[in-house]
Amino acid sequence: MNKLNQKFALVTGGSRGIGKAICLDLTKHGFNVAFTYFRNSEIAQKTLTELKKEKKECFSIKTHLGKEKDIEILFEEIKSKFGKLDVLVNNAATGINVKSEELSPKHWDWVMNTNAKGPWISSILASKLMKNGGSIINISSPGSQKVLSNYFSVGVSKSALESVTRYLSIELADKNIRVNTISPGIIKTDALNAFPSDSEINLLANRTPPSGKFLETTDVAKLVTFLCSDDSYMIRGQNIIIDGGVTLLPRI
Repeated sequence: MNKLNQKFALVTGGSRGIGKAICLDLTKHGFNVAFTYFRNSEIAQKTLTELKKEKKECFSIKTHLGKEKDIEILFEEIKSKFGKLDVLVNNAATGINVKSEELSPKHWDWVMNTNAKGPWISSILASKLMKNGGSIINISSPGSQKVLSNYFSVGVSKSALESVTRYLSIELADKNIRVNTISPGIIKTDALNAFPSDSEINLLANRTPPSGKFLETTDVAKLVTFLCSDDSYMIRGQNIIIDGGVTLLPRI
């Protein structure tokens, strides 16, 4: 099939959790998908096997999104294998779960480089491959606006990411590239294991939302797919909260 008539997406941190759900939903909607992973090649291979069941062109690449050179190599490979790009989902993230006074400058750089600088550089390189316009979606967190315990590094980096979204949505508009942020509520994934069982994050994760059901990775994936569609054309520079209404409630 002529690649000009196909759709291509890159999802960072796509081997598990929210990223995996996004990859699976995009392939079901006709996208060829590439995803990055950082450490676990076994999990990445399992995800790749699932994606290929949709008979689309898919591949994975091990990448450190906190390093500019690695990002450049990533997009060289995207250009080589896909030739173009229609969607970029900046989902990969990291965090050091301590208070601000306990965070070292080295760890600050680690988190900010991966969660904010990496998506900025990736977005600029992706825009050069979006010849006919496209959609860039950044995955944020309610911790960007709400203060959560032991969440300083992530919260600050996600605040920066949301600002990146607003600026790029204007600066890339003349290329017909839409840029938005999705801020999912807390989902019961393996990432919660990094927090103490009595932490604020885990307490919120077990709080029944007004919607009556807990947020799942597939809920976020469906929203991503919508923002990749022409139906979302007029949505620009927004941070869309998807949490079943949890953040509307008083703090625990």
